Amino acid sequence: MPGFELFGEEERKEVNEVLSTGILMRYGFDAARKDIWKSRELEHAICNRLQCGFAQLTSSGTSALTTALAALGIGSGDEVIMPSFTFVASFEAVLSVGAIPVLVDVNDTLTMDPIAVRKALTPATRCIMPVHMCGSMADMDAIQEICRDHQLLLLEDACQSIGASYKGKFLGTIGDAGTLSFDFVKTVTCAEGGAVLTNNKKTYINCDGYTDHGHDHIGNDRGAELHPFIGYNFRISELHAAVGLAQFRKLDTFLAIQKKNHQFLQGELAKIPGIKFRTVPDPAGDSHTFLSWFMPSLQLTEAVVTEMKSQQIFGGNFYWFDHNWHYIRKWDHLKTAATLNRLSPEQTIAVKKLNTQDFTKSDAIMGCCISTAIGLTWTEDQMREKAAKLTTAIKKVMAKQTSTAPFMELNPAD
Repeated sequence: MPGFELFGEEERKEVNEVLSTGILMRYGFDAARKDIWKSRELEHAICNRLQCGFAQLTSSGTSALTTALAALGIGSGDEVIMPSFTFVASFEAVLSVGAIPVLVDVNDTLTMDPIAVRKALTPATRCIMPVHMCGSMADMDAIQEICRDHQLLLLEDACQSIGASYKGKFLGTIGDAGTLSFDFVKTVTCAEGGAVLTNNKKTYINCDGYTDHGHDHIGNDRGAELHPFIGYNFRISELHAAVGLAQFRKLDTFLAIQKKNHQFLQGELAKIPGIKFRTVPDPAGDSHTFLSWFMPSLQLTEAVVTEMKSQQIFGGNFYWFDHNWHYIRKWDHLKTAATLNRLSPEQTIAVKKLNTQDFTKSDAIMGCCISTAIGLTWTEDQMREKAAKLTTAIKKVMAKQTSTAPFMELNPAD
C-alpha cells in the first residue's frame, strides 16, 4: 500500500511550515503556531473526502482501534468478533481494553464469513469488527443485518482500505465507527498515524478526549481544561499530520494508478487456466491495493511460492498462510497468551481456546492465496516485465502436474 512511493515537494512544504513555527504538538501554543494547524486540516480533509461527520487523528492505526473500542464503551468481558485473517493490531486493541477477541473463518472475499459470524454469537457478544483486508471490503450488507438483528456495535477496521467504498459509502464510515492507518506502508502515509471515523458526535467527543489524557478541549486555555474521564496519550504530532495532509491530497491519484496497474496484472493472470481471484462484494469500490489470486491447491500454491523465490521475483508478493503477522496459523503468541502484563482470566481462557479451534475453512482459502502488491511507480515496461515473470513462473509449476486437479472449493458448504 505504497503511498510513500510518491513522496515529494508537497510533503516537504507542509512539514516545513510546521518547522517554521517550532510548534510540533497539535494542541496549545495558539499564538506561537501562527494559525498553522495541520492536524485539524487533515481531519477536515478526511471528513470532506470520505463524506464522514467526524475524524479524530491518532498516533497509529492500533491506537485508533483502541480509541474506537473505548469510545464505544467496549471493555471487560465484552466479546468482539473479528476475522482470522487480519493484522495483529486488531486483536491487540481488543485485548488492550479488557475485551475478548473471538476469531471466525474468512471466505473468498478474504474477510469475515457472515455465516461464521452468526455461529460465533453468544450473550457476551458486543461488537462485530470486520477487517477490510488488502484494499477490498467485507460483505457489509450481511454484517449490518447481523448487527441489527442482535443490537450489536459495528466497528470497521479499514486500515488497509483507505479510499475503498461499499455501495457508495466509504469503508470506515458505514458502522458506528471505523479506523484508518497511516503508517509507512499504507495507501496514505503519515510515517506513523491513524484516525477514527464516526458520524456520531458523542463517539467523536469520546475519541477526542480519550486520545489526549481525557481533556475536554473546551475553551482556549489548555491548563484549565477538565477531564471528564480517564484517557491516554494517543496524539499525533503536527509533523506527522503535515506529511499525511500532503499525502491525502494525492489519494485520488494513488487510487487511479492502482486501478490501472491492478487491471493490467489481473488481465494477464486471468489468461492462465485454473487461476481464480478473490470475490469483491462491490467491485466498483475496490481500492486495488493488492491483486489477490488463488491457485487450484495448497501444493501448487506452495510450489509457485518456491519457484518465485528461486527466481528472486517473490518480492512484493505475500503468501499470508505462512506469514507471521496476518493469519491465525502463526499467532502462537496470541494462542499461548504470551503477554508481559497479565490478561484477565476470561481473556486468557478465550485466547488459549484458539489452539483447538477449527480454522479448516480459513486454511482452505489462505493456503491457496497469494496477494500481489500493486506499485505506484511501475513504468509500462516494468509492469509488463513483472506480469511476464509472474505468469511464466506459474505456468512452469502448473506444467509439472501429471493431471489437472479440480479447483478447490473456496467456500465449502456448512
